[in-house]
Amino acid sequence: MPIESKTAEALRGPKVRHFSVFLPNRVGMLMELTKALGDANVHICGLDVINTADSAILRMVVDDPGRCRDVLARKGFASAESEAIAVELPQGPEKLAAVLGILLTAEINIEFTYSLMVRPRDKAVLLLHVDDEEFACDVLAKAGVAVLGQADISR
Repeated sequence: MPIESKTAEALRGPKVRHFSVFLPNRVGMLMELTKALGDANVHICGLDVINTADSAILRMVVDDPGRCRDVLARKGFASAESEAIAVELPQGPEKLAAVLGILLTAEINIEFTYSLMVRPRDKAVLLLHVDDEEFACDVLAKAGVAVLGQADISR
């Protein structure tokens, strides 16, 4: 990778890949997906399921986005992916409000959020999908909040 790309990436702040997988609302579909990922040695690090009458949307972060992308395509799962921010929450219940307050003060809209199952440095991790990832990374980092990248949550 050219030096310019690494520098540009560092300026944008760390991100993680987030997948939205569209599943028919049928018994066993979540199991089918998680088995396919497990068979490919892809570990789900965070998961959120939104259920409707006809379908479900599975939001997830995995440890190997490239391999996940391949599995989803090979198995015919309709999906989309985007960048998101993973932040390490300081100890204590009031710390979530502090992180959310930082984003509110900067007028950054949170589109959705869910917690991750991994704890890279033995602290809770929250995934944030926001309207301006670069600005959010900058604001959070300047406020002393640890923003994690894909390498931090991958094995």
